[in-house]
Amino acid sequence: MTNEHSDARRPDVGHDDGDHLLAVLAGNARAHGDAVAMRERDRGIWQEYCWCEYLDQVLGAAAGLETLGVAPGDNVLVIGDNRPALYFGMLGTIALRAVPSPAYPDTPPDELFGQLDREGVRCAIAEDQEQVDKLLDLRERHPALQWIIYDDPRGLTGQVPDGVIAFTELVRRGADRLREEPGLRDALLQRPRADDVAVLLHSSGTTGAPKAIPLKHRHVLFAVRCAAEAGYFETGETHMAYMPIAWVGDFIFSIGAALALRFSVNIPENQETVQHDLREIAPTVYFTSPRAWSAMLTRVQVGIEESSPFKRRLFQHFMPFAIRLERARLQGVQPSFAQRMWRGLGEFLIYGPIKDQLGLARARRSYTAGEAIGEEVFLFFRALGLDLRQFYGQTENSALCAAQEPGSVKLHTVGVPFPGIDVRVSDSGEILVRGGNVFDGYYQNPDATAEVLQDGWLHTGDAGHIEADGQLVVLGRVSEVVHTGGGERFIPTYIENHLKFSQYIKDVCVIGAGRDYLSALVAIDWDAVGHWAQERGVAYTSFAELSQKPEVYGVIGDVIGHVNTLLPEAVRIRRYVNLHKEFDPDDGEVTRTRKLRRGVIEAHYRDIIDAVYAGRDAIESEAQITYETGASGVLKRHLVIRDVPSTAGAEVAA
Repeated sequence: MTNEHSDARRPDVGHDDGDHLLAVLAGNARAHGDAVAMRERDRGIWQEYCWCEYLDQVLGAAAGLETLGVAPGDNVLVIGDNRPALYFGMLGTIALRAVPSPAYPDTPPDELFGQLDREGVRCAIAEDQEQVDKLLDLRERHPALQWIIYDDPRGLTGQVPDGVIAFTELVRRGADRLREEPGLRDALLQRPRADDVAVLLHSSGTTGAPKAIPLKHRHVLFAVRCAAEAGYFETGETHMAYMPIAWVGDFIFSIGAALALRFSVNIPENQETVQHDLREIAPTVYFTSPRAWSAMLTRVQVGIEESSPFKRRLFQHFMPFAIRLERARLQGVQPSFAQRMWRGLGEFLIYGPIKDQLGLARARRSYTAGEAIGEEVFLFFRALGLDLRQFYGQTENSALCAAQEPGSVKLHTVGVPFPGIDVRVSDSGEILVRGGNVFDGYYQNPDATAEVLQDGWLHTGDAGHIEADGQLVVLGRVSEVVHTGGGERFIPTYIENHLKFSQYIKDVCVIGAGRDYLSALVAIDWDAVGHWAQERGVAYTSFAELSQKPEVYGVIGDVIGHVNTLLPEAVRIRRYVNLHKEFDPDDGEVTRTRKLRRGVIEAHYRDIIDAVYAGRDAIESEAQITYETGASGVLKRHLVIRDVPSTAGAEVAA
């Protein structure tokens, strides 16, 4: 028996072969040429590009790239933090019917080489000297890489190696061509087709080499227009682009939705100034991960603890009141007149100032996705007055599939499918998706394509169910459903997500497949636990030392004990160990989006796991670590192993 949600409403998407991202950009330039399309903060000053300038940069980049030999079907690597030049370069690549293939800026050389080699990359667009140096080293192993284009000239001026060119010079050459060839501008705009690949993104690679995921113009525009039909976006939103350009969410928000709905895209000076720049811009639409929302809450809590006694008393009165009010509202109970008046006073004294400090004073739409969000975090931001909602999507379905509607938010669901997108759950409990947002198959991987695309449906690999009102519930990955030695079924990610709802746990890996009981390898949150320790006079000098403090073990044990009360007896965690280091993508333990690579973790920490199940209370462990330079080393530490208390501690439960 399957359950299904199918929405007969269809957005006006159409099937015009000329309906592509470059055509949309050109339309914006014609109709709204002087309006601000993009801003970048550079040396403290916001530099603006109107739609006409945006189009000129893209076409100049396209004409320049063509002089370097970029041709239809070529894959062009794009690497670095968010920069206008990188977005212009991606769209310039698309204008040539070539394909931008973005990579995370901290991708280690070996992983980056794999991408270059598998995709036959001959041209790359890089942000700065750091990325150029990385690519120059890789060019010795991948000589097919003929051209490296850079944006930031610092460290490169006057000593540019062969085959390396500044983005400004590339655009200048392209602009010269456009002046000399009067028909070239229109020709470039007419080349792309709706069925061309617009971007080549990549899976997280939790179980092996990442799979390349081509998204076509029609996939991206269909997804954005479906979401807009459901009220997810509005025309003219103000958006902050700071999430990695290699992540599907950034491409959909900062390029797809930004072009289709004329967003003004704002780019911070660097990752360290995001919070300051966010406050200056005050976006109207804001999206970030549950982890980032949780970190934001921790920052608020720390700030309140360090503020004056009067401000702390105000916060301690008004926030619990607002959270109670929001919890009741989600259960259908409307506030009384007196409660609304008190809520209004709280908006003036507490809620409004906090939103202003966070840069969210104008945010009409706030979203979270990627993994489950903690109830405490979710309720806090909704209690502040943010319309925080969850949505569900994957790279394979253009990131936009389902979302919570404003009037029907539930703590445990991800909402209903967007108009034009069908969702059902198979007999085995797997979520299946069908719609114009679904990709056509993996790049040069027919076997993997055949596994996920069957009879017109995308097999997402996620387990879930659909409730009677059409709301989708996501439980975890189907592949991660495992059994204990006693045959009890559990999903590690479900338990891990609940543990990470605590501000004190950054990462955790639950062990238990084929074992007599469950255990946990915990990586504490350095900032939150460090602040907790300082407030209580617990001295420490390093992450490793802090993690092994008895007081910290007590806090983590209480968190696990509390989560255990939510689980059946047979799948409760019985033992745990605080690791002396975080899980690190450079060590292969997590992906760039911080998804666990379980096989790597179990191999790296085999001695610890064996000690846990042998009943030992400590172990002298050696952990292999990889430094930023690529060199490796060994970190030795005495680790304590604890049994989980039978009940949650009062402080955590509160």
